Amino acid sequence: MNRVPLARRTQIINCLVEGNSIRSTERMTGTHRDTICRLLVEVGTGCAKVMDKQMRDLPCRRIEVDEIWAYVGKKQRHMQPGDDPSRVGDQYTFVALDPVSKLVPAYRIGKRDLPTATAFMADLSERLANRVQLSSDALAAYVEATELAFGADIDYGHGW
Repeated sequence: MNRVPLARRTQIINCLVEGNSIRSTERMTGTHRDTICRLLVEVGTGCAKVMDKQMRDLPCRRIEVDEIWAYVGKKQRHMQPGDDPSRVGDQYTFVALDPVSKLVPAYRIGKRDLPTATAFMADLSERLANRVQLSSDALAAYVEATELAFGADIDYGHGW
């Protein structure tokens, strides 16, 4: 990765952020897709470190949480008995958003289930400096996950 100049690395990340695929980024930048994937891992690891160290004691007052659906390899309805559901099929990115500042204090990727929601809410609760007003959609797992992570120290509403 050290052999790819900073300007090219910046161009690659810009292409990906704009929604281009890895293969189209490969064609536009003249950079092999394996190099692009290595850069993605490097940048993602760096972002995770910054997020873990810097995104603490946040003064947010309101937080909205939701999930973004995606699939890995194949959609859930095409899963076969031998497929590993932790590696392929439907996946969700759980996202917390401060609607005022547009800050994203926490995220988690996983299944749309209680264990993932619980880990997501626990991570969110550890990043906030004060009591917040939290709103979510009707995912039932949020109710228990919020109780486990925040106890009574939250104002929580959901869209049933």
